[in-house]
Amino acid sequence: MDHLDELVAALAATPKYGAISPELLRAVAARELAAHRGPKAALKEAKAKLHQVAGAFLDRAPRYSRWLEELRAAGGAPERIQEACRAIMAGHASTRERLPVLERFYAAVFAALPPVSAVADLACGLNPLAAPWMGLPPGATYMACDLYADMAGFLGEALPLLGLRGEAAVCDLSAGPPPWRADVALVLKTLPVLEQLRRGAGRELLRAIDAPRLVVSFPTRSLGGRNVGMAAHYGAQMRELCAEEGWGHTAIELPGELAFVVEK
Repeated sequence: MDHLDELVAALAATPKYGAISPELLRAVAARELAAHRGPKAALKEAKAKLHQVAGAFLDRAPRYSRWLEELRAAGGAPERIQEACRAIMAGHASTRERLPVLERFYAAVFAALPPVSAVADLACGLNPLAAPWMGLPPGATYMACDLYADMAGFLGEALPLLGLRGEAAVCDLSAGPPPWRADVALVLKTLPVLEQLRRGAGRELLRAIDAPRLVVSFPTRSLGGRNVGMAAHYGAQMRELCAEEGWGHTAIELPGELAFVVEK
């Protein structure tokens, strides 16, 4: 076994990162081995990078079995489903930040879109649990992907409980999007993370997604709640990209998040 295989095996053996996409583990390990002198230093830096792009958003251990029980106990009743989904979404930093403006966010986003029957949710985290607020038609298709295999497994079981058809898969978006065709792709608070993995990966992803419309959002505060000019910075980058590609866009800013509804 060479140093790369040893490093990937060490990362896969950790409770915090073992469920992450093997492709991403190998890509991060290879980069850190190339940048550092020895396996020990590379392992330390690889763990730090994986924390930045994944681990920091899960500040508590997911309770997937319990969450599925709560969704099943709701029995398909809309109010009980929404109550359960809100509680579950608090288990991931990205969706937890959106909870105070959840209704406003999706009302504004879907008001800017034509009718949608197929959604691709990329680097989704627990965002598919927000589907009850999206106004999707009965039997709509919802395709979700995330870095964590156990999260994808949970979402695959959760989607039918929300009245949706679809699938959930493990993916490494720094290598490209899954081969899905959708009416709209949600790429929420994802591009800054991709840029930490590989410069230019975010722009490449948006160009490659097979959907005529995108909803791309950016955090406007750090995970610690600090306002450090992120809205202006990310907003300028997104407007520049839309201008370069000739894409139309509508900006929606709510507390904590700046979203662009993009027409490709």
